[in-house]
Amino acid sequence: MKETIKIQNLSIGYVGKNDVKVVAKNITATIFSGELTCLLGANGVGKSTLLRTLSAFQPKLDGEIFIEGKEISEFNDKQLSHVISVVLTEKPDIRNMTVDELVGLGRSPYTGFWGTLSKEDKEVVNHAIHLVGIDNLQGRMIQTLSDGERQKVMIAKALAQETPVIYLDEPTAFLDYPSKVEMMQLLFKLSRETDKTIFLSTHDLELALQIADKLWLMDKQQGVRIGAPEDLSLDGSLGSYFARKGIVFDLETGLFRVENDYTRKIRLKGEGVRFMMVSKALKRIGIQGNDKVEDEDFIEICSDRYILHQSDKTTECMTIADLLNELK
Repeated sequence: MKETIKIQNLSIGYVGKNDVKVVAKNITATIFSGELTCLLGANGVGKSTLLRTLSAFQPKLDGEIFIEGKEISEFNDKQLSHVISVVLTEKPDIRNMTVDELVGLGRSPYTGFWGTLSKEDKEVVNHAIHLVGIDNLQGRMIQTLSDGERQKVMIAKALAQETPVIYLDEPTAFLDYPSKVEMMQLLFKLSRETDKTIFLSTHDLELALQIADKLWLMDKQQGVRIGAPEDLSLDGSLGSYFARKGIVFDLETGLFRVENDYTRKIRLKGEGVRFMMVSKALKRIGIQGNDKVEDEDFIEICSDRYILHQSDKTTECMTIADLLNELK
């Protein structure tokens, strides 16, 4: 790993006619090659502003941004196109263009005015397509692709640009859950295989906690906290940044869970996955169930059924749904 981006005392925001709106300030951080870094925060906290500033789409208010040792203000547009590529949230409204042609646009910084691809350019395009795993889409028209396929094409285009840094703004925004997982795993894999710096904003907190190398937690009151997910878990940052009524950060799993108000308790007798699933289902309906509860009533969890033992009767249930209905 090498230091690709270094940020010192960065302040971001907007300059108006009569005042300056500061969104975040005093951001100091280092981003390394070969890492996947995820920017997290609530809506309106300034994630897009930060990403635009790091991309040089809007000027910084104060501080310094170094890319491979050179301050970002010292790059002209052509030079920036050789060090930064950006994949935006918006779906590209492109028709009558093939996958190969769109990925080929990533070579624009190198092809000159006419945009004619050389043999070497075409090899770069094919390699980018192969890295993303969309060889089967070559020749397809863009308007025929699914959202997930289209996003992969845009990532291949960024790879074809051959920049050390790739920024992505909400790359999983329009995808179903399996596609979100696949996309995050792809970006993690690419960070390793290409040794590029991949930095993205996302609302997919659970995936970021499981896949990202580093997290940037952005908050209006607390500023930006940076670290590995595990370190931010241990120091309480994750719990405090996303503290909301009904949400609790579980240190044992390193993930967030819904916190329920319990109206009663019941003892559970059993073990394994079925035990865990019954406990989870009980929480949903406001019942705390575990093997430490002192209660005459209890649920016996067998390999093929659930037996509810109550003072006045014993009921056998074949499914957890049936068990919940009995308890309700």
